[in-house]
Amino acid sequence: MNLLINIDVEDLPRAERFYTAAFGLRPGRRFGGDALELLGGTTPVYLLAKAAGSAAVPAGGATRDYSRHWTPVHLDIVVEDLDAALARALAAGARLERPVLEQRWGRLAPLADPFGHGFCLIQFLGRGYDEIAG
Repeated sequence: MNLLINIDVEDLPRAERFYTAAFGLRPGRRFGGDALELLGGTTPVYLLAKAAGSAAVPAGGATRDYSRHWTPVHLDIVVEDLDAALARALAAGARLERPVLEQRWGRLAPLADPFGHGFCLIQFLGRGYDEIAG
């Protein structure tokens, strides 16, 4: 199985600046003015230009809204140094939503990107999730 990450954004140049500055990703292929492939992680990230208010599903109903929103699916980005990664993300325009959480398995910073999408930076400590696995 191959996994691709697609992120809808209302401003493709702004999203490119954010995701390259925050996570050190680099531009790959461009698909006209509608999409951009970002490389440098374990999985390609595709930024998709989609206007606010446009239909979110083909059958209509839900529309895209780039204010902060909750979804059960989000990105967890594993980093070596949480403090340095958090500083880069904040400087690029991310918003820290709660103080950094300390767990037995590691540290977690819950954030939102400039387009309302939630994500977490995670720094594993010790054996990572194996610290709590049964």
